[in-house]
Amino acid sequence: MKIKTKLAISFCIIIFVPVVLTSIVLVGFNNIQLKAINKTYGMEDAGMLALTDTVQFLNKVTGRTYDELEKTSLIEPSKLLDSDYLTKINKKLEKKYSYLIVKSEGELIFNGGIDNDDILRKLPRISNKQSSSDVSSYMDSDDKVLIKQLNFRDSDGDEASLYIVTSTACVIPEVRTVLIEGAFALVLILLTTAAMLIVWIYRSIITPIERLRIAAENIKDGNLDFELETSPSDGEIGELCTAFEQMRARLKKNAEEKVTNESENRVLISNIAHDLKTPITAVKGYAEGILDGVANTPEKVDKYVRTIYNKANDMDKLINELTLYSKIDTNRIPYNFAKINVTDYFNDCVEEIGLDLEAKNIRLSYENHVDSNVLIIADPEQLRRVINNIVGNSVKYMNKTQSYIDIRINDVGDFIQVEIEDNGRGIDQRDMPYIFDRFYRADASRNSATGGSGIGLSIVKKIIEDHGGKIWATSKEGDGTTMFFVIRKYQETQDMNRQ
Repeated sequence: MKIKTKLAISFCIIIFVPVVLTSIVLVGFNNIQLKAINKTYGMEDAGMLALTDTVQFLNKVTGRTYDELEKTSLIEPSKLLDSDYLTKINKKLEKKYSYLIVKSEGELIFNGGIDNDDILRKLPRISNKQSSSDVSSYMDSDDKVLIKQLNFRDSDGDEASLYIVTSTACVIPEVRTVLIEGAFALVLILLTTAAMLIVWIYRSIITPIERLRIAAENIKDGNLDFELETSPSDGEIGELCTAFEQMRARLKKNAEEKVTNESENRVLISNIAHDLKTPITAVKGYAEGILDGVANTPEKVDKYVRTIYNKANDMDKLINELTLYSKIDTNRIPYNFAKINVTDYFNDCVEEIGLDLEAKNIRLSYENHVDSNVLIIADPEQLRRVINNIVGNSVKYMNKTQSYIDIRINDVGDFIQVEIEDNGRGIDQRDMPYIFDRFYRADASRNSATGGSGIGLSIVKKIIEDHGGKIWATSKEGDGTTMFFVIRKYQETQDMNRQ
């Protein structure tokens, strides 16, 4: 998930989740507490009024008591001056945050409140009316109170007033509970929402970043043998982790290639040192023989000189091979591709190879099963190098008295297939998967008869693959080896389309 999307979701969660959850919780609490208010005060729909208009609610709360006192003032007004009766009524009113005050002819008859001198001084005057129905007034004193006044005449005809004083500063317990529970629920919801967001953000952002930090520390310490876990659901950070993992894999591959190349270079240097030492020793020995007069006849001198010449040629071939290897290693082999007639080209190659093999007493057999007009696109010089390297390997590992090399050219559809078979000593099956690897030598002894740099077949494979072909081998130890390679035929489809 993109970071932009995560931020948008977080914003919505911060704004809407607390509002929705708080609303649900408050509605639930209100329903419970409002029912309790209605039951406690015996008023229908009084609960909502208690939450919205406390003054109006408290006015209605004392309504029944006021009605009772009003009836008493009409039927038995003297009872409103009875202290026992007034005390009883006052106790009922205390539960409703109210109390009674009674005055007659301006004198205080009953005071159900405490420390209310300021209220007593500010009480409304006694009305001339005998009775007044629900006369209410609001007094803004130190104690905000709601006063309901009832005027009446006692049995002696004296004017009197009864006051129901209700404190508006109080909050009824149920309302207080709703407010407390609502505040607690809001705090809890905010904490829960914040915790959920922190956990989500931590897991989706901080955790991948921590993995990246640990991975960077490993790379800094040179440790590339680990794997950085990636997840497409992590958005940009996931993409960053993926790129970082690809970088680590590339660095590891480069490091391994560097180690391999260094190892191969050490092997190459060792092989070169060994393979150059043999002909150089021979050249030195024969040269010393000439200088010391060992070659005391023209025939011996001629033999020694020819040997020195041949050994110099061997060293020249080795140097050329190494030069080509360096070009292969940097992908700079010089190719000069051209259209080649298969029959003519391989006839020339076989004729040239035949002279060398005849001198070494090796029989050469050649079969061409390809039409005389078949063409291929190839570099003549590099393809000849392939054939010479394969034949040279066959000659190098010959161990039979009657040796032979068979060369066959077959037509295999869009390709020509070249087969070069010998009856040499063959290759161990354990070595077969590695014969085209650079510097690999099936001959561990590396004696002078079978020595070499170990890059011949790797060069052959590289050249064939650069021609768009493929090379492989089959062998049976003691019976010989057959090398196969294929090269695609030249198709004149473009010329035909132009016509």
